[in-house]
Amino acid sequence: MKKNIALVAGGYSGEYVISVQSAVTIEKNLDSSKYAIYKIIITREGWHYTAADGSILDIDKNDFSLTVSGNKIKFDAVFIGIHGTPGEDGRLQGYFEMLGIPYTSCGMVTSALTFNKSFCNKVVAALNVVNVSKSEHIFRDQPYDTTAILQQLRLPVFVKPAEGGSSIGMSKVKTAEELQPAIEKAFKEDSQVLIEEFIKGRELTIGMYRANGTLTQLPITEIVSSKEFFDYEAKYTPGITNEITPAPISEELANLIRKTAAALYDKLNCKGIARADFICEEGTGKLFFLEINTMPGQSENSLVPQQVRAAGKTLQEFYGTLLEECMK
Repeated sequence: MKKNIALVAGGYSGEYVISVQSAVTIEKNLDSSKYAIYKIIITREGWHYTAADGSILDIDKNDFSLTVSGNKIKFDAVFIGIHGTPGEDGRLQGYFEMLGIPYTSCGMVTSALTFNKSFCNKVVAALNVVNVSKSEHIFRDQPYDTTAILQQLRLPVFVKPAEGGSSIGMSKVKTAEELQPAIEKAFKEDSQVLIEEFIKGRELTIGMYRANGTLTQLPITEIVSSKEFFDYEAKYTPGITNEITPAPISEELANLIRKTAAALYDKLNCKGIARADFICEEGTGKLFFLEINTMPGQSENSLVPQQVRAAGKTLQEFYGTLLEECMK
């Protein structure tokens, strides 16, 4: 008998479009002989499923169920395909935990922590497993002083929303005069802003997931952007960024990345797929933490699907493993 799977997509953030693209890939590659898949779009206006006849049906949020043609459908598991809030920041995770419905991602606390780049940096720095760039964390409703910030940090700096993905609202600041406009731009996306020192070097990322008690690490990707940094345009415009999998790096560096990523996955109590991003500093070879992404993009050209294919696996096998693991 097929298991009923809710594939949730959409969300409340600027990453809505990317989430819908991810859901297309996930749905196409889930084994329809094993799973009855119901794609549910979550927006602020409502949580909806579009039936085969085109009718739009509401989810009953009391128990996250769906009634189709008089039949009440309860779900065996949820495949979370939402980037940003509420699917990556712990909100849906807490809801599903209260209902006792398994889901494919990190738990509520880990999701909330890793979603806030500044708080996550503080925790990762305390773990002493990787270097973390110096930074300042400011809030929209609290006073801040750009002069004081630049006395603590050396230019250039990156200014980014503390809670946000796809590099929306992000700026690279090279002069003191550029800092305030960059902060204002980031505050348009979030009420918290992270300002961190720029580390010049190679950007490297690795996806990983735990199944049957074993942590599987995918091939490492190097991101080489023709733009100054890996912003929204660089991520989603074909031809601007060259993503090389497996990365052309020494085995020594590859082992350091794998060891560090595994430590972060375990110490942050990750579940399901997570992608750890690093910078290998030019000149020193030091590894710096960028972020850990607990709902990495799953569109056909996203980094994790590239890594899955480079590992010789199919997306059907990969997504099936994530689902079966969460239902144990």
